[in-house]
Amino acid sequence: MNAEDLRAKSIDELIKIIIDLRKEQFNARFQKAQGSLENTAQIRKNRRAIARAKTILNQKRQEEKSSVKKAA
Repeated sequence: MNAEDLRAKSIDELIKIIIDLRKEQFNARFQKAQGSLENTAQIRKNRRAIARAKTILNQKRQEEKSSVKKAA
């Protein structure tokens, strides 16, 4: 998932995406520990996707806070 797709999402959708990515990350780590993980790059991709989603989520929250302050 690229940044443009994530920026189009709402805050609630971003939170759901982060939760889903963390579940995938957990499963991948578990498979790696068992020795059944075929695509080891998946762990790195999930970690970076989570970081990307969290960054955009924080940016959206900051924008929301600044718009509330300007309105008041």
